Amino acid sequence: MDFTLTEDQRTVQEAARDIVSTFDDEYWAQKDADKEFPIEFYSLLAEKGWLGITTPEEFGGQGLGITEATLLLEEIAAGGGAMNAASAVHMTIFGMHPVIVHGSRELQEENLPRVASGDLHVCFGVTEPDAGLDTTRISTFATRRGDDYVISGRKVWISKAIESDKILLLARTTRREEVSKPTDGLTLFFTDLDRDRVDIRPIRKIGRNAVSSNELLIDGLVVPAAHRVGEEGQGFRYLLDGLNPERMLIAAEALGIGRAALDKAVRYAREREVFDRPIGMNQGIQFPLADSLAKLDAAELMLRKATWSYDQGLPCGREANTAKYLCAEAGVDAADRALQTHGGMGYSEEYHVGRYLREVRLMKIAPVSQEMVLNYLGARVLGLPRSY
Repeated sequence: MDFTLTEDQRTVQEAARDIVSTFDDEYWAQKDADKEFPIEFYSLLAEKGWLGITTPEEFGGQGLGITEATLLLEEIAAGGGAMNAASAVHMTIFGMHPVIVHGSRELQEENLPRVASGDLHVCFGVTEPDAGLDTTRISTFATRRGDDYVISGRKVWISKAIESDKILLLARTTRREEVSKPTDGLTLFFTDLDRDRVDIRPIRKIGRNAVSSNELLIDGLVVPAAHRVGEEGQGFRYLLDGLNPERMLIAAEALGIGRAALDKAVRYAREREVFDRPIGMNQGIQFPLADSLAKLDAAELMLRKATWSYDQGLPCGREANTAKYLCAEAGVDAADRALQTHGGMGYSEEYHVGRYLREVRLMKIAPVSQEMVLNYLGARVLGLPRSY
């Protein structure tokens, strides 16, 4: 495998670094404190054309691969914005994959150019409070009535719902007890987020507050059949197409935050003097940071293998899940050690490492927990009995 980045890939990295340099830590800290969406950052990425990095060129995008998308999001997360920055654009960059692959021509032409340009904000509605990671047990239901569906139910942890005009929404069209397989009978829609029929309630969180997370109460949302993505009852299969790339993107974001945290820790360890010497001279400080460097580097190699495999059309479930697991572990460790290196000042918002830790900690939970990754590797790779 050749680890040298192509000219296009280096261009993506450099462009991302140039954009994020415009927005310093203070910008992100203020957005987080004010719970205000980073529209200036989002708009600049849109202006430069990076929101459509994986959207086909025929729909106004750049048509690049998942490797380029991970490079972009890694740099975005590493620029100080952490998950606030990454989450502001994550759904736009790859979340429309089911529509790109399975949507009707009309659905694609109407929406994909607007998403790629940044004109159309979108969110993703899958998770429910009583289902958790068992997506087959969602209860949001879509009833067919002539040329429309009428949808009612609840969704939770829906990022960007407040800013979004449309939602990629998963609902049951056949009840679980009426299908032969639990994954059957789930249908995907891409439709308007009608505020008259959808009550959006923000969730109070410990971090990543510039991008809202919300509970949605859906009551009689009328959705034209033309807004259905692909065939009725096949929505779960369509979602599976995007699971591995999503894990890779999350891995890249965790990697970027870990790099940013480590960089701050190293600079502080060089400059901070105690007992007439820089604290970075002490092995108790130096060794944990060196260990984090090694773990971040190792996690990055797994991520590169995963994205290369996906872009080559090769199986990559093992690599994608392992990359997500290792990058999340390494990112959280690096941020925790960065805070510890700063000592008491690490608990001060002035140095931002506490914010990094709050945000990267999410990566061990979402979009799938570390434990569920280990379940996958244990059962699917090692061949051990399935535990759930």
